Amino acid sequence: MNAAKKEKFIKRAVRKIKSKSGVKPQIGLILGSGLGEMADEIKTPFMLNFSDIPHFPVSSVAGHRGQVVSGELYGKNVIALAGRVHFYEGYSMQDVVFPVDVMSGCGIEKIIITNAGGGVNVEYSPGDIVVIRDHINLMGDNPLKGCPDFIDMTNAYDPELINLALQAGNSSGCNLQQGVYAAMQGPSYETPSEIEMLRRIGADIAGMSTVPEVIAANKNGLKVLGLSMITNMAAGITGQSLSHEEVIETTARSKEKFKKLVRKIIEKI
Repeated sequence: MNAAKKEKFIKRAVRKIKSKSGVKPQIGLILGSGLGEMADEIKTPFMLNFSDIPHFPVSSVAGHRGQVVSGELYGKNVIALAGRVHFYEGYSMQDVVFPVDVMSGCGIEKIIITNAGGGVNVEYSPGDIVVIRDHINLMGDNPLKGCPDFIDMTNAYDPELINLALQAGNSSGCNLQQGVYAAMQGPSYETPSEIEMLRRIGADIAGMSTVPEVIAANKNGLKVLGLSMITNMAAGITGQSLSHEEVIETTARSKEKFKKLVRKIIEKI
């Protein structure tokens, strides 16, 4: 898709959302696997299914509601994606980051991107929440391919938002971890040898999302906070088999802790 066509598609989607919502959002939220219930906390919400927004990609993965929700959350105007689409679903990288481009077009300045991840760091436990401080892109593609801009990713995850999140964790009684997120293409889970490789190159978390959106957010000039919920230990660490059902079950058990943390973060922004 050329740049002019992409821009036209983004404007159409933005117009659709603005025509339905009277809210000018300050903060964007991407709610990953099993975390979409956070959108239910939004007051006086307006909701649109992904399928009702022009050119918007539609999620096919369990645990992703596929809705845009806008309104007031903990005193701030927000726009949230209850669910996301993934590269492994067959979408192009430009499709994967289209929602970020649209939220940027709606006026946000900051974005909180969440995911469910596998623990590579053996000090982690299922249910831990990790503040992402950096990432490693192993997806074999980049959403900026074909773009003439060279985007600085030195502080891809905003240092001020990282510190704010850590303070919010302390004040909410949530002991947060910090770590590096490795993005894999999926949809198969990693092998034990691949997890060992990730550990050796400095990764703490393995997942199949987030990095394309973070790259696009930085291109759009947004400040990014990344949060990963550890839903299982990665392959080879415990010897147990992995399943998406385990991901959903762990997020269900830990969702109240996650909501409490995000509440504190948004109140402090």
